[in-house]
Amino acid sequence: MCRRRPGSVRKHEDVPEAKFSAPGVIRAVGLVRFADRKLLLVRAGYQDAFYLPGGKIDPGETEVQALHREIREELGVGLVGADFYRRYETDAVGQGEGVQVSLSCYSGELDGEPEPAAEIAELAWMTREEYLARPVTAPAIVALYADLDPS
Repeated sequence: MCRRRPGSVRKHEDVPEAKFSAPGVIRAVGLVRFADRKLLLVRAGYQDAFYLPGGKIDPGETEVQALHREIREELGVGLVGADFYRRYETDAVGQGEGVQVSLSCYSGELDGEPEPAAEIAELAWMTREEYLARPVTAPAIVALYADLDPS
């Protein structure tokens, strides 16, 4: 489903978590589901940009716990497994000037057919070209596409 980078970590317990506590940095997790050159993306009703299913990490949660919770909330299905893929640190879209995101990306399988739930208004499978044609894009997702589909 998702190509792995050489030397990437397979077990989430071996992954060093981001140590950001400074204001202006949002710690978040996202699910990477990539098939047939398309990435599963969602858009919240209050956002213009599509981004990975996932979200902010609550105090006391690990990245993997937050990912499982967010997937259940946003897609209405469970997550089977969670393998660390990569972390992206970029500007956070729609969060104000100077706000950064530290986005930890994981791959995993869903235990059912995802559907928009909670604050999610839309769910879409997009190619890199389709995403880049959108009026608003998230820098972290643009970087992820470059890694997943460099052609």
